Amino acid sequence: MKAKSHHFTAHLDLIGINPFVFVPEPVLLELFKQAGKTKGPIPVAGVLNDKPFRQTLVKYKSHWRLYINTVMLKNSPKHVGEILHITLAFDPSNRSLTPHPKLLAALKLNPDALAVFEQLTASRRQEIIRYLAHLKTDESLERNVTRAIHFLNGNGRFVGRDKP
Repeated sequence: MKAKSHHFTAHLDLIGINPFVFVPEPVLLELFKQAGKTKGPIPVAGVLNDKPFRQTLVKYKSHWRLYINTVMLKNSPKHVGEILHITLAFDPSNRSLTPHPKLLAALKLNPDALAVFEQLTASRRQEIIRYLAHLKTDESLERNVTRAIHFLNGNGRFVGRDKP
């Protein structure tokens, strides 16, 4: 069953360097109802300037915000102050990524790294999996799988972190 879409206009604002819009209260209430929750990130999909997007609605400093990244709106920080026309709906699709087979093989060969990987929070595991999933060449994948294993063994940095 496809979730009902909601159309609204919103003023593009900025927090630090991050462009965002506030989602109107009636739309939020309907999204909460469709998601079955009022806490934690809520996956949404929509259309902005005739371009479809998938994003996550998040609460920051007591307000729910839809961040408008440069994939959704080219040069979005330069559009601050503009009124945007947005169509938004709850997105119930599965967004989880599966680990790359090369990462799984490397973890299987290194039980210590596997133990650390399994003890990471779900978001930290997904951070590593997502990073590796977006690499474009086999060479960079091989190099970064090796870096990930070293990182999990407590050696070096990976995904912007000093320790797992």
